[in-house]
Amino acid sequence: MGGDCSPPAQVDLTNAVNFLLQTCQRLPWLCLILVVSTLKYGATQKAASIPPTSGWVLTWNDEFNGPNGSAPDPTKWTVETGGSGWGNHELEYYTPRSKNVHVENGNLVIEATKEKFIGPDGVQRDYTSARLKTQGHFSQRYGRFEARIQIPSGQGAWPAFWMLGDDYPVAGWPACGEIDVMESSGSGADTIEGSLHGPGYSGANPLTAAYQLPRGRFSDSFHVFAVEWEPQVVRFYVDEKLFATRTPADLPDGKPWVYDRAFFLLLNLAVGGDFSGRPGDSSVFPQRMLVDYVRVYTRK
Repeated sequence: MGGDCSPPAQVDLTNAVNFLLQTCQRLPWLCLILVVSTLKYGATQKAASIPPTSGWVLTWNDEFNGPNGSAPDPTKWTVETGGSGWGNHELEYYTPRSKNVHVENGNLVIEATKEKFIGPDGVQRDYTSARLKTQGHFSQRYGRFEARIQIPSGQGAWPAFWMLGDDYPVAGWPACGEIDVMESSGSGADTIEGSLHGPGYSGANPLTAAYQLPRGRFSDSFHVFAVEWEPQVVRFYVDEKLFATRTPADLPDGKPWVYDRAFFLLLNLAVGGDFSGRPGDSSVFPQRMLVDYVRVYTRK
């Protein structure tokens, strides 16, 4: 195939516009088809595109554009299971069931449900939910890590987007390091926290900072939660607003800065636990955490 498909050198724009107007008057159905097709194509292109972030190059992402009802991409995520409390006295049993985790309308849905559930290990819980990690699939040292999420609110809901050091299986926690990009206690519907956990500053005493929305609740709409992590510094953002910067100078005396190795990503919606407390009489279930995308960048 070949040939020159370029337009003529001279184009009478007025005549072209008049021709299109006359065509629309005589064949309105044709114009309607053209408009609908253009809008559909534009929407598809917009959904498929990844907007550039100044100074950063995309290295990994999940846009959750699979079929409705499908499981998270198994080449990117491992769905964890269990109801042991996960070191935080959590009340849910994490399952891989579509009831608790699936793709829907371009979002990852993590749903916490109030129900009696007995796991294959014999552990019984009154709530179920889901927890995902990229361990074994993807990890990265330094970069920009962001997710666009609509989090739930309500006493006992504990949504989180966070990271653990790749050496977690060997070093254990908190020696491996933990970066909480976002977590919310649920009852504080207008506030999220970003934190660092490491040896000597973990659990109830991390390096933490809170961000409060100027108005409204985080559960009302989607927001972008991000960290920019570089040697000797971690910066925390909500919707591109910097709300905390942490460096080794912020650590307790003599405690190590452990943010110098690759970290993997986690998403989960816990119920209860040390951070959020038990659900109250007014708590409503199911609760949903919607994730539009997760994207990771490295410096240009």
